[in-house]
Amino acid sequence: MMDINSIKKDFPILKKQINNTPLVYLDNAASTQKPNQVIQSIVESYELYNSNVHRGVHTTSMEATERYELAREKVAKFINAKSNDEIVYVRNTTEALNLVAYAWGLNNIDSTENIVVTELEHHSNLVPWQFVSQKTNCELRIIPTTPEGTLDLSSIDKLITESTKIVSIVHVSNLTGTINPIDEIIKKAKSVGAKVCIDAAQSVPHMPVDVQQIDCDFLAFSGHKMLAPPGIGILYGKTEILEKLEPFLRGGEMVKEVTYSSATWNDIPTKFEAGTPNFIDPIGLGVAIDYLSNIGMENVRQHEKDLIKYALDRLTEIPGLEIIGPTNPEMRGGVATFSMNDIHPHDIGTILDQRGIAIRTGHHCGMPYHKKLGLSATSRASFYLYNDYNDIDKLVDGMNDVINYFK
Repeated sequence: MMDINSIKKDFPILKKQINNTPLVYLDNAASTQKPNQVIQSIVESYELYNSNVHRGVHTTSMEATERYELAREKVAKFINAKSNDEIVYVRNTTEALNLVAYAWGLNNIDSTENIVVTELEHHSNLVPWQFVSQKTNCELRIIPTTPEGTLDLSSIDKLITESTKIVSIVHVSNLTGTINPIDEIIKKAKSVGAKVCIDAAQSVPHMPVDVQQIDCDFLAFSGHKMLAPPGIGILYGKTEILEKLEPFLRGGEMVKEVTYSSATWNDIPTKFEAGTPNFIDPIGLGVAIDYLSNIGMENVRQHEKDLIKYALDRLTEIPGLEIIGPTNPEMRGGVATFSMNDIHPHDIGTILDQRGIAIRTGHHCGMPYHKKLGLSATSRASFYLYNDYNDIDKLVDGMNDVINYFK
């Protein structure tokens, strides 16, 4: 079991006061806070190992390179990749998904084929595929949702067909919290020879994810959503696919041989990491993975299930509040998105902030789904391993203050 009080002490920002009230941070789906261990690893990297990687024979460069590649090894182990070479450093999930869309999509899809996404996609896993569809004149197909906010797979045989080239789907929705049945969808995609790309930005930080077990071809996630610094993300790709893939960016480091008229590419994953890399933040990601691994991802998932069950029970007590997405904690991540009749989410967020409670308001990069629901925006409270029932109680008390204010 997790010792939440002990965990909270590792996060210095949780001691912060907002209007003389302790911060209650419930915006974890946007970005998580950083423990002392990660913060100190970044400070130490600048103080002791600040040197470009892979390019120097001097001690500091070799030390930096060793730490940089050790972090890649930790990522590979964390998601059970077959090889460290299947782990590509990028800036964030968005860049990883764009890499797949540009480098694989534009070169492998034609006008007779189709791409399949879902209604629950973050803009980062929708807009790049819209671009590929427009450039290749292929069809973009969308798996619909049920009224509860889960995927409606009743017509999956008509959507994923022999002409489907890739299925790119979110694992856990940042908007509804829905945990999608990716095993079933991947099995269907594989049966017709389609590739599969998983947006795992909201799953890898919150539950065990095994890329070999789910058998995806690509998987993307961000460090800043799992206790690490912003500016470092991961694209996982199967070795045999990455080796055939053209690079997304071209320039220094990703080349093997260059003449004035041509160039050949370096081995994977280096051929996708052009230019001076972010050689500091991967170290923080490695330490964040150590932190999460010591707690155990099964424990993180169970804690969030307990939190979301409690949150949904408490929030539904509030008159006029409507939960967006499934109400079964087994089908939902630690995300509680809601709307209030006649009270705008930005007003809710502002009043809660005055009470030290940080939530997210807006369309959460899910504008098409909001339009489907007839909503311009919603409020979202999202939880992580340092949150507890007391944080949820404060949220509910704050929501009651919101109602009283507008009365």
